[in-house]
Formats: sequence, structure tokens, C-alpha cells
Amino acid sequence: MAALTASALTRAQLTYRYDRLRALPQGVIETASTTFLLLIAVKAFDAGPTPKSLIAAAGNIGLLLSLWLVPWVERSGQPIMRVAAWIMAGGALAMLCAAALPTLAVLVIATVVAIGGANAIIPLLTATYQDNYAPRERGRYVARAFVIRVAAAAAFAELAGRLLTTDLARFRWLLAAFAIAFAAAAYCLSRIPSRALHSTPAQPRSNTSARFDIVSRGAFFGAFDSLKILRTDRTLRWTLASWMLMGFANLMMWPLRVEFLAHPKYGLALNPQQIALYTILIPSVARLTLMPLWGQLFDRMNFFLLRITLNVGFALGIVSFFTGGGAFGLAAGAVIFGASNAGGEIAWSLWVTKFAPADRVAEYMSIHTFFTGMRGIAAPILAFQLTQTLDIGAIALMCAALILLASLILVPEMKGRAR
Repeated sequence: MAALTASALTRAQLTYRYDRLRALPQGVIETASTTFLLLIAVKAFDAGPTPKSLIAAAGNIGLLLSLWLVPWVERSGQPIMRVAAWIMAGGALAMLCAAALPTLAVLVIATVVAIGGANAIIPLLTATYQDNYAPRERGRYVARAFVIRVAAAAAFAELAGRLLTTDLARFRWLLAAFAIAFAAAAYCLSRIPSRALHSTPAQPRSNTSARFDIVSRGAFFGAFDSLKILRTDRTLRWTLASWMLMGFANLMMWPLRVEFLAHPKYGLALNPQQIALYTILIPSVARLTLMPLWGQLFDRMNFFLLRITLNVGFALGIVSFFTGGGAFGLAAGAVIFGASNAGGEIAWSLWVTKFAPADRVAEYMSIHTFFTGMRGIAAPILAFQLTQTLDIGAIALMCAALILLASLILVPEMKGRAR
């Protein structure tokens, strides 16, 4: 059968087709980043605080580095989905190395490379959606792919949990499956039509000059120019301050879910299948169920009231999960977390569209993702260090208090917008 071309299908149809296909391996990759890579480190290698912190922070390292990736891609003149495919192919190679060389050091490095790369390309995907989807279709198309991704993550989590419960030594097969998922995602990305970030042709340069340009002083520090917006935009400044407190607390407790369920010192020592149930399967069902509702509320509610509501949900979920005692507390915490996370993902992805000037949405979003990466790197490191001296229940209560403080910061903004 002859290969389909952009002349046979519109750019939107091609993007929609391959983005839905990509959602299947992306769901597998999501389970790697949220649960199984950290679980392998804990169960198979008895990892200490530093390796666990690096694995937990891998995605946020990529999110932080996206501030530099975007201008580099712009200077390269390459179609952005081609670059994204290269990065995901690198993740496949990293996971394959981890499967072939099963040591803790290789696992940590492979996780940072693979999961970090998967998060670093998020701005490139956003730009492609903007180019290839009409505004009235964009949210609907992306949401459908999102539902496939969450469903794939839930199904794979159940299978992978059973695999590790049967025989923990089979984790190498799981790493090989992650490598295949990265390769499949890379293929799908390579089939999505895209453009270079700038239509103006790049000036020809030697490989040596291009290499030095990437690490030049201007290339490095120029990425921080967007942060100057914080001086003049009060709403952005206070919203990011609130998000920093809430996000830091939430990201501290996120990786501790696996630690809490897996480590014998907390009195649970659940098997991998049970851990996947509480960290992936139950939250995923809640996310799938409530995502349409949160989408409608985002369009209709005062954003700050919506954000405060989500914050309260995150705080309650943390307290229930870590201090509830027994299966009911774990299940309730998992449901509340999944429900809050469904709305949180929408708010995280789209909130700047409510406040940023139309021609500066991407710039505002880059500031948001940069600070997300900062707290995402620091929070797991602090969390695992605190577990060496504090009871995990005390850490949970402290983080819940931080989230409530973040909500109080938004009250003046909420009242101001209501007037």
C-alpha cells in the first residue's frame, strides 16, 4: 500500500492519527516515570536517597532544560517533530542499555536521559498542536489522545505489576518494554508534520561553530530573558509564587508514595501489583472519569477559585494516603489524588491562556515550566532526605499545610477577579 502523504490527508488528520497512536506507548512511558523505575530502584537495588531522588526528579530535569532546548531547536532549523523523535529514540537506547546492564548506576543515568528527554520535548509538542490543529479543534483532539494515554497507562500498570510480583528478576523485561515504547513514540513523532520554529533559513555554519554556539554565554543566559516579565506582571508573579508552594509540596509527596508502600520500615511492604493499584490504576480511573468535568469547570469558573479547590483536594489526598491507616485510607487518598490531578493537569497546561497577552502565551508558559522543573528537581531530593529524620506522616502534614498556604495567597487575586 502506497505511503500516505500530506496531500492525501490534512496536517490535522495526520497529526491526530499519529498522536493517538503515540498515546499508547506514551502511557507505558508514564508508568515508567511515575512508578516502575523508582520501584525497580527500591526493590531490586535497595537504592539510597540520592539515586531515588535522581530517578524521581528525572522528568523535571527535562522540564527545566526545555528552556534551553527550545532556542537550540530554533537555531538548528530542523522540523521540531524530527528533533523530538531523535530525543525519544535516545530514550529508547538508554532504556535498552539499562536492560542489558542491570546496575543501579546505569538505571539512574538511563532514567535521567530517557524520562528527562520525554519531558523536555513538551514545548515542541505544544507548538505542533498550535500549528496543525484549528483553535476550535485543538482541545478536543488533544483530550482524546490524553484519554488513550491514561487508559494505556492503567492497563500496562496492571500487567507490569503482575510481572514483577511473580518474579522481581523480570524487571529487565520491563526495561526492554520501556525501550520499545520509546522507540514506538519516536516513530509516531517522526510521522507528525511539523516546521522549524523559525521560517527564516539559518546561516550556514561549520559543525564546530554550531557546537560552540550551543554552549556560548549568550545562548545560555539569553534563555533567562523571559523572566523579566515577573517584574511587571503582578498576577503572574503571585500565581507563580502560589504554584511554587503548592507544587513543591505536591512533588515532595509524589515519589514518597512508592517509597511509603514499598519499604518495609513503614509497615506496609506491598508487592508491585498492589503498589501499581494505589499509585497508577486507582488514580488513573479517577482521572479518566473526572477529566471532562474539570475541562468544563476550567472554562466556566473563576480560575483562582478552581485552583484553590484543586489545592484543597491535593492536601486532603496527601493526608488520607499517608496518615489514613490501612487500605481504606490508601484507596481514598488515591481517588482524591487522581481526581485532583485530572483538574490539575488541565490547569497546569492552560492557565496562562486566561491571563497572558495572545502573542506572549508561549513566553509565559516557558516561565511556568521552568519553575516547575526547578521545584520538581529540588522537591524529591528534599523529600527523601527528610525521610531519614522525620516520620513520613509528619512530612505529609507539613506538605498539606504548605498547599493550604498556597491557597491563601490566591484569595486576594480571586476577589480581585470577581469584582
